[in-house]
Amino acid sequence: MPIVASTYSFGDGLLTVLELAFLFLWIWIAIGVVFGSRDLSNWAKALWVLFIFVFPLIGVVGYLIVRGHTMHEHQSQDRAQYEAFRQFTRGSDSGGTADDLHRLADLKDRGVLTDEEFERAKAKVLG
Repeated sequence: MPIVASTYSFGDGLLTVLELAFLFLWIWIAIGVVFGSRDLSNWAKALWVLFIFVFPLIGVVGYLIVRGHTMHEHQSQDRAQYEAFRQFTRGSDSGGTADDLHRLADLKDRGVLTDEEFERAKAKVLG
């Protein structure tokens, strides 16, 4: 039985790893951008992901044209929520447990904290 020499070199292997890394990055970005949109229904998200995977370049450019403005809105909302929660968790100028609970309730009422985050933070303040 003859032994066939492989023509798959070390450079080809490195190129394959690089291609797989870019594929993973592409999928991560596409899903992260589409599923980061809280104002889209699940069906709309599924259609955008399908469109992006079937027509990658056209799908992404189309998403940026159609939904680009909401990406900035979501980013600014996320930044505001992060800053408000970060300012709360610093807690060095805290006025006591009642004040902390009042600030937590205020953050929850403004929509900065979800119910689960509110309960975790409340347990941290009380415990």
